[in-house]
Amino acid sequence: MAKKAMVEKEKRRQRTVERYAALRQELKEKGDYEGLKKLPRDASPTRLHNRCNTTGRPHGYMRQFGLSRIQFRELAHKGQVPGVKKASW
Repeated sequence: MAKKAMVEKEKRRQRTVERYAALRQELKEKGDYEGLKKLPRDASPTRLHNRCNTTGRPHGYMRQFGLSRIQFRELAHKGQVPGVKKASW
């Protein structure tokens, strides 16, 4: 499980990105790079890092499900991920 502080920091970054999204888009269209520089550093979407929704794990993230590979495997074996079956041939 990831540290709570890291998960909270990522949530805070997400809120900051959402807050400044419209302003960033407007400044980029105008070509006002000085204005972009004055925005908070965390307002850039490239600062976000995908994390598992259940554990907060930053590595092995499956974007389609929002889970890490470990959580995905556990939930798939339990049959709790809709539309996922174990392969057999």
